[in-house]
Amino acid sequence: MTHDHERRGFDTQAVRGGQVRTGEQEQSEPLFLSSSFTFDSAAQAAARFGGDEPGNIYSRFTNPTVRTFEHRLASLEGGEACVATSSGMAAINAMCMALLRAGDHIVCSRGVFGTTTSLLTKILPKFGVETTFVSPTDYDGWQQAIRPETRLLFLETPSNPLTEVADIAWIAELAHAHDCVMVVDNCFCTPALQRPLELGADLVIHSATKYLDGQGRCVGGAVVGDARRVGEDIFGMLRTAGPTMSPFNAWVFTKGLETLRLRMRAHSENAQALADWLQHHPRVTRVNYPGLAAHPQHALASRQQLGYGGILSFEVAGEREAAWRVVDGTEMISITANLGDAKSTITHPASTTHGRISQEERDASGITEGLLRVSVGLEDVADIQADLERALDAI
Repeated sequence: MTHDHERRGFDTQAVRGGQVRTGEQEQSEPLFLSSSFTFDSAAQAAARFGGDEPGNIYSRFTNPTVRTFEHRLASLEGGEACVATSSGMAAINAMCMALLRAGDHIVCSRGVFGTTTSLLTKILPKFGVETTFVSPTDYDGWQQAIRPETRLLFLETPSNPLTEVADIAWIAELAHAHDCVMVVDNCFCTPALQRPLELGADLVIHSATKYLDGQGRCVGGAVVGDARRVGEDIFGMLRTAGPTMSPFNAWVFTKGLETLRLRMRAHSENAQALADWLQHHPRVTRVNYPGLAAHPQHALASRQQLGYGGILSFEVAGEREAAWRVVDGTEMISITANLGDAKSTITHPASTTHGRISQEERDASGITEGLLRVSVGLEDVADIQADLERALDAI
């Protein structure tokens, strides 16, 4: 796989990376809605299936539209290879299935997506893989959690939904000192705001459903990293097990990447303005946003990220009853657990995204009954603020 990301700028790669024009000389990337591909001869078919000749075989694992998205995202993250999957959770699962075996151990940060926690605590143990959870900012905890059988360190930064920021470079150095693979879920920041591979991470996970699409249209995921782990091991898992991204979704995500940096800057600006306003609101007891000077990891986020992102959370007094009143009091903001959309969304994590994990796990992760998460969209920030003002008045 050849990438030209070292020669061209981020925005150029976001618009043109991975594109291979057909004989029709199309300006926009083509959409190949074909389940299979033909061969010139029996010998060519045998060479393709045997891996002796590159080329398309079957859209479960070789499709030109999906390949364009993979090449483009790999170039933006600075990786050698990318494997696109049917969802963000499929990306995490494919990575685990490809790189781990029975008896292995994972150290994972708390505050990851609730379904990630469920995968690590309810599904992987059936196959003999155990996980220890630590605070993303408890560096002694990271060290103490590592065992001789630890193979993988998994980190989501900023965390979901408290926006805790962990030191990627420090944790990567720890991982490599113990011969472990360091994986970062970069969903909240995207490569427009944070490039974990440059900070020492080995693999980057994406839920393309979120900001890579940016308009809430499709579901998909991706793993980015080196040519061996991603291009061979995880690709092999995809080829055999088939958690495949559809060509249509890949086309949508490819077009979404064209405006990624512009959108992430706008999301960050709106979220910063909203967080500044919320922290002075009399009905708000706490605001979690890395762009606030009061955030415990504000300085780290300023060094590690190019922006603070579009996700914030805040707490209100009155537990679940008050939080639900705020949610129900909104008129414009969408009540949905999805994030990364051009439309602002609001959710109550304790009863939605983190509702399937235990109360003990929620307590350990700081998911209180009064906590609300907002994915700040691209509407006029004054309108977002007015909608939340009206909702907070409902308490």
